[in-house]
Amino acid sequence: MPIIMKKQPVVFIAFRDYDNLGIGYLASVLSKAGFKTVTINFRSRKETILKRILNLNPLLIGFSIIFQYHIIEFKDLINYLRKGGIRCHFTAGGQYASLRYEELINLIPQLDSIVRFEGEHTLLELVNCIFSEKDWKDIAGIVYKINSKIFISPARPLEKDIDKFPFPLRSPLTNYALGKKFASIIAGRGCVHDCSFCNNKEYSIQSPGPAKRIRKPEKIVEEIEVLYYKKECSVFLFQDDDFPVKTGKGYEWVIKFCKELERKGLSDKIMWKINCRSDEIDEKIFNMMKLHGLYLVFLGIDDGTDAGLKWLNKHITVAKNLEGINILKKLGIGLDYGFMLFQPITTYRSLNDNLDFLKLICGDSYSAVTFLKLLPYYDTWVEKELRKEGRIKGPIEYLNYDFLEESMNHFYNFITACFKDWMENSDGLVNISKWARDYFAVFSHYFNPAPELPLLKRKLRKTISKSNLFFLNTMKELSCFFESGRYKTEEKKILVSYKENIDSKHQYYKKRINNIMENLLILTQPLPYFYL
Repeated sequence: MPIIMKKQPVVFIAFRDYDNLGIGYLASVLSKAGFKTVTINFRSRKETILKRILNLNPLLIGFSIIFQYHIIEFKDLINYLRKGGIRCHFTAGGQYASLRYEELINLIPQLDSIVRFEGEHTLLELVNCIFSEKDWKDIAGIVYKINSKIFISPARPLEKDIDKFPFPLRSPLTNYALGKKFASIIAGRGCVHDCSFCNNKEYSIQSPGPAKRIRKPEKIVEEIEVLYYKKECSVFLFQDDDFPVKTGKGYEWVIKFCKELERKGLSDKIMWKINCRSDEIDEKIFNMMKLHGLYLVFLGIDDGTDAGLKWLNKHITVAKNLEGINILKKLGIGLDYGFMLFQPITTYRSLNDNLDFLKLICGDSYSAVTFLKLLPYYDTWVEKELRKEGRIKGPIEYLNYDFLEESMNHFYNFITACFKDWMENSDGLVNISKWARDYFAVFSHYFNPAPELPLLKRKLRKTISKSNLFFLNTMKELSCFFESGRYKTEEKKILVSYKENIDSKHQYYKKRINNIMENLLILTQPLPYFYL
């Protein structure tokens, strides 16, 4: 029996830099129930969003508030929409909305409700109630406010079998590299680990249900098959915090997954990337995964010292991280990583130990050097400890802290200013190094071997290696300069000179990589007829 679509749509306002799988799953559940959905990019201009909503006349608008760092922007947008005449039901969801619901609804009183935790069942029930003009306030998993009193309904149990949800609705797929489209996908939800900088554990404690739920390998391969044949998708980026390489039954799940890819004839047709831990990497298993399309692994390394890893509650050692990284290098599987070079406990000694570690893993050019500052996300152990110590500062949307040594604050500010374009810009060296790596991976997987390819690869690796070593050596030099206090007394010309040199090297290395990529792209072009 065909589904009769309701006239008024449900609108989501969310980030759409890539596939937004959370919104995609919500939209698919609503669509199956007969509700049309529209997703509007949160980054669009407020005037554009208002105009589109006025034309759509939605039944409900859902705001995807995942992080605290955009909360004031959401507040301003919601206030703007209300002033612009939008009177439909406003709800919010996401991790921040789930854990800090009281803070959120007090900050944005224009919200009619908040959907806590997993939203598929709760949002569908809410939309049905609003469509049928029934009372929605007794729905499980809802928060709302009347006058100054906040009402919280019992939390809704998590769906144990997430394969019951229809495949997520997606925007048109975009290009990944060399004409190959990509899609984000999940193998499961949740995480069993308890890192001190992450609030996943708090989320799982407050939401009734298992901390981690894993999809059936057959259903994931079915989704991949649909995307490959119907959407011409070749590259799949698994978004799980911890892909189920190893479960309570060892490597059984991932072996089944690879066998199912092989049974469906997809092993040589697709490429896929995962996030996992270094202590889950086994050479035999990862070689099998590579033969079935695995080309890139993201590791949350986070620190290069055993003391730092212990403080972050990673339950892993430097030796184990190095062992996993070396297996990936041996197998020729690409490496991305997360690394928090600056933390609340960072000293110059720990900083330099971490720079030595980065040189060890990146000096050979296998991955571009990059780093982050650990930020105190809401409801994390780190945030709570910093509050106890009286070190939290800044507005609600950007909680921060100072380092223990004053000079470290100056060092961090100077370094991030110097390397901002290098690490953060879309055309900065870190991004174009990853872009080049991905293009080479796609070329090697899908195109005929070219005699020029090994030489281009060597040139790329040499350039990335030199840029990495320049980056790390400069950081070392500057750390000594700031630790000594010379930055206060000596002429500022020294720091200006460093900044100019960094900018110059940045442009130089970018130019070299772009030249290499121009030559790679030539190899993808068909030969002129007179060469055939």
